[in-house]
Amino acid sequence: MKQAILLGMLSVSLAIQAPAQNILRLTQKECHQLALQRNENLQKAHNALRQADLDKGIAFSAYLPKLDGMASGTYMFPDTKMTGMELQLHGMYLAGISIMQPLYTGGKIIAGNKLARIGQESAAENIKKTQMEAIAEADKAYWSYIAVRQKIRMLETYRIQMDTLYLQVRTAVKAGMGTDNELLRITAKRSEIDYQLQKAQNGSELCRLALCHAVGESFDTQIIPIDTLIQITAPEQLDESITFRPELKLLEHQIAAQKQQIKIARSHILPQIGLSAGYAYYGNIKLNGMTTDPQGNYIPFTQKIDDGIGLVMASVSIPLFHWGEGLKKIKKAKLDLQNAQLDLQRNSRLLTIEMRQAIQNLTNGYNLVQTAELGSKEAKENLRVMSDRYANGLSTLTDLLDAQSQWQQAESNRIESLTQYKIYETEYQRCAGQLSE
Repeated sequence: MKQAILLGMLSVSLAIQAPAQNILRLTQKECHQLALQRNENLQKAHNALRQADLDKGIAFSAYLPKLDGMASGTYMFPDTKMTGMELQLHGMYLAGISIMQPLYTGGKIIAGNKLARIGQESAAENIKKTQMEAIAEADKAYWSYIAVRQKIRMLETYRIQMDTLYLQVRTAVKAGMGTDNELLRITAKRSEIDYQLQKAQNGSELCRLALCHAVGESFDTQIIPIDTLIQITAPEQLDESITFRPELKLLEHQIAAQKQQIKIARSHILPQIGLSAGYAYYGNIKLNGMTTDPQGNYIPFTQKIDDGIGLVMASVSIPLFHWGEGLKKIKKAKLDLQNAQLDLQRNSRLLTIEMRQAIQNLTNGYNLVQTAELGSKEAKENLRVMSDRYANGLSTLTDLLDAQSQWQQAESNRIESLTQYKIYETEYQRCAGQLSE
């Protein structure tokens, strides 16, 4: 009695101390939404777009005049002697402003702005690419989790069937109508089911963690999928085009960017023309010396100089001889362009292969679903018939165990084919560049 009370108090204490478990029910669409909201790579892609916007603003500012200000103070000693006079610079100051407007830079500013715009477009395409990858990852985790949960329920049903059969055979053995060998066979089968169930439960935990990661939830969260009733339709109009793939557009933008890099490299061997203007004010310059008064007497004098000066200047810079540096930069940029074109050729073929593989997987996946559903239906009917025959003594235990095993395998195939088809469906949409929330 005391032990029961102590155990009861301990269980209550543990229940109070145990943290509340977070349970999250998710539809497939909600899974997509959470993945898009919390995916770290997607957040970085958005940051990259903001950086590209800033780069565009920086590039545009090169068109505009630049205004600079300056100020300086000087204390110079000893004083400078000048033909009977003394220049004193104790606290001389200089302040001014200057403005410079580039007139011609060899096309560098124009190319820089086009390059920045290409950067914006590339960043936007990268966001699309990352969004599709996040959704595909979330879908794979979602359907894999559903598959393993359904397998667990199927194995639990299988275990119940075997437990029921065990009780029946044990009763028959006690009545002298069964053998111990039959009971041992059922016991072995129960152990096998327990083993498979344990593996499925371990797999379920791993799939749950993968799904938590995909949607940005704590690993303590127990996620319950809602869209477990899987209905599929035959795939139609499977287009092999990769035109809408963000990866393809990123490669095309890379080529466009390298063309602008060639123009920037070429600008280094072209004249640079600019116009500048400025104004400076200087003061606290003292000039000490001797002068004569009207009577011819020498008297000391001090003159303080404070004045301003304006300046307008046009400049032309022409590269004459830099040991071929500019031409080498142009050749290097052209090789980068050639490499970008080769990347486009190679990766276009790879994207096409990936697309055709996705179409084949989707088509084969649909056929597998049809085969698996038919097999499951037939295995279920066979199990029903064998159960009736065994109950009436018209079939052996071996026949019944075989029927149960066939049903378990057929049901497992059906679950796998349905969930795998949904994964193939998502992958096809990603390869086609049509995967969206």
